[in-house]
Amino acid sequence: MIAPVRPERPSRVERAAAAVVRGVVAVPGVRRALLWPALARPGYWLASACAFLWGALLVGRFRRSHGLLVIHDLPRWAFGRGGTTIGAVYLTHDTASDPVLEHEAVHMQQWRRYGLSLPVLYLAAGSVARTNRFEVEAGLAKGGY
Repeated sequence: MIAPVRPERPSRVERAAAAVVRGVVAVPGVRRALLWPALARPGYWLASACAFLWGALLVGRFRRSHGLLVIHDLPRWAFGRGGTTIGAVYLTHDTASDPVLEHEAVHMQQWRRYGLSLPVLYLAAGSVARTNRFEVEAGLAKGGY
């Protein structure tokens, strides 16, 4: 008999992020204001600028693909997992196949929609990719999950 898989317990950071999200959503109108493009879009631009600066400081190589600025040949400690999208910038060492870039392009659209709220929302969604709504939306198989 196969034992049932127990769900992973959220980390302290994930629980804190979820509490912040619940608190913010409880205030009428705050969610709408945070997701208003006039507020979210500057956060997207700021995140993109910071990621670009990070990649430039680490002397990455630049190219454009799938609407993303791909900065590759970075040290592996400079980003999470195989690569990380921040704003419109994808930071990686060498993980840049077409399916992965399609997956990351969806994350870029999520950054455009949510702006600087995305990191908190992403943390609140949990670290398990198959249950994280942002990873599911981007396509688990394309992202290598």
